[in-house]
Amino acid sequence: MKTLDLSIVVPIYNEAESIPYLLDAISNSAEQTGLTYEIICVDDGSIDGSTDVLKKETQTRSSLKAIILRRNYGQTPAMAAGFTESQGKIIITLDGDLQNDPADIPLLLEKLEQGYDLVSGWRKNRQDDAITRLLPSKIANWLIGKITGVKLHDYGCSLKAYRAELIDDMNLYGELHRFLPALAYIEGAKITEIPVNHHARRFGQSKYGLGRTFRVIMDLLTIFFMKKFLTRPMHVFGFFGLIVTMLGFLMGIYLTFLKLGLGQSIGDRPLLILCALLILTGVQLFSFGLLGELLMRTYHESQKRPIYRIRDIFQDQTLIRH
Repeated sequence: MKTLDLSIVVPIYNEAESIPYLLDAISNSAEQTGLTYEIICVDDGSIDGSTDVLKKETQTRSSLKAIILRRNYGQTPAMAAGFTESQGKIIITLDGDLQNDPADIPLLLEKLEQGYDLVSGWRKNRQDDAITRLLPSKIANWLIGKITGVKLHDYGCSLKAYRAELIDDMNLYGELHRFLPALAYIEGAKITEIPVNHHARRFGQSKYGLGRTFRVIMDLLTIFFMKKFLTRPMHVFGFFGLIVTMLGFLMGIYLTFLKLGLGQSIGDRPLLILCALLILTGVQLFSFGLLGELLMRTYHESQKRPIYRIRDIFQDQTLIRH
């Protein structure tokens, strides 16, 4: 049972100088809402003294919970740890580098109360380098929107508000934190975004760079597959398996006609090797589809996860479940 109104989850990695200012800003903003709240800072294996700073801050801030991970796992596991330990009915996430503005938290909550399950921040006037950050981000946002069907201006903004029950339905692996809106969409969530403030970095150095592009593409392919074929993997593997197998059989019929009908030699033809390869590939794709179906059923049944999500139930014009 969730015992608080609001949980604010902040992954921390080498942000020792920012932490005191960040906690002050978050506390001031949360106090303005009048809600009961907690701040959960997840130290993701920092080596700059952030751990000691967080431990010291817990002595004077009763609302602060510091989670110290054993090593640097990455932002997705850090966020997952914060989600697991949260007690709030609403969860806010933001970065620990002071570039997200905690003063925007009331705006996110106000928008969430309009019936949305997830409100994402949009850094409309982003204070980052145009070549190394802004341009790749614009391309990535466009590509993610096209593939996932969730149209957001700024997938990379960590400042987001979620209903806790939505988070409970999502499992995070790899580096899927940047695709949380897409994962939420798979769960049937109502999603929107609002412009938020964005500040230039005051301390330290950015942890992001062009090197993450490959990881983003791989995760995007995962999200695409989950969105389209999570509950029906045979539809994708079986479809391609059918096409490949049919091509192989057509080639086999053609080669048989050449051999038996025209008496030509086919043993030295590359087409014979391609025919055998296509048939074997088709059989393998069908096998992958069957294995995928078995894994999918194990995944859903072992966790008792339904293949649908109910938003409301009405009876006699009355809302009986929400």
